[in-house]
Amino acid sequence: MATITEHFFDSKEQMTQALAASLAERLTSALTERQRASLMVSGGSSPAPAYKYLSGLDIAWDKVDVAMVDERWVDTDHDKSNESFIISTLLQDKAASANFITMKNSAETAEAGVEQCEQMYAQIQRPFDVTILGMGPDGHTASLFPHAEGLETGLSSQQLVCAINAIESEVTGAITERMTLTLHAIAQSRVVKLLISGEEKLAVYKEAKAGGDVQAMPLRAVLQHPDIELEVYWAP
Repeated sequence: MATITEHFFDSKEQMTQALAASLAERLTSALTERQRASLMVSGGSSPAPAYKYLSGLDIAWDKVDVAMVDERWVDTDHDKSNESFIISTLLQDKAASANFITMKNSAETAEAGVEQCEQMYAQIQRPFDVTILGMGPDGHTASLFPHAEGLETGLSSQQLVCAINAIESEVTGAITERMTLTLHAIAQSRVVKLLISGEEKLAVYKEAKAGGDVQAMPLRAVLQHPDIELEVYWAP
């Protein structure tokens, strides 16, 4: 099992404050100990306020590597692009000088783009200082979707990234082709922060924590990984 610490808040505002303070402390501490720091980021509404707060802080951003946890295989100008989201929320103000490593490249498909993406991610200092994960109501995390094409690779490969083609659902939407960190890469983090909001997702998290088939609920693979230090942040 992962080492799990749970933080439950009364409001999303409280969660944002705690998350932002923790991220700032982690990055600042990392830069006092090492030449560079790394922050692996997810899209979604939960981390957005913390990203915006971080962007204004006096951190040595030019020494911080910011990289995607996962990405839909779409161009940056697409309204579903996680890269575009990170640029508009985190990589602003002082944080605009961070070194940003993207997942989407010029390859026609995610599968064809794996090698180039892997080469880019291999240049990031490991272990990563912080990896931020979300979770869907289907129990997916990053782009490790239930029973997806490529999921077995994502859970067992020693690579850092892999291509995923999810089974289309209300959760995935029409864009099922993704690139994602593998479980192996997620485990190469000093800390993983899992952000959850709402009673429905809390119930999904508890179901995943209880154990069972990782193919059906890939978050279980993270929760069950012995080398992961996981901090869970929940707000209603």
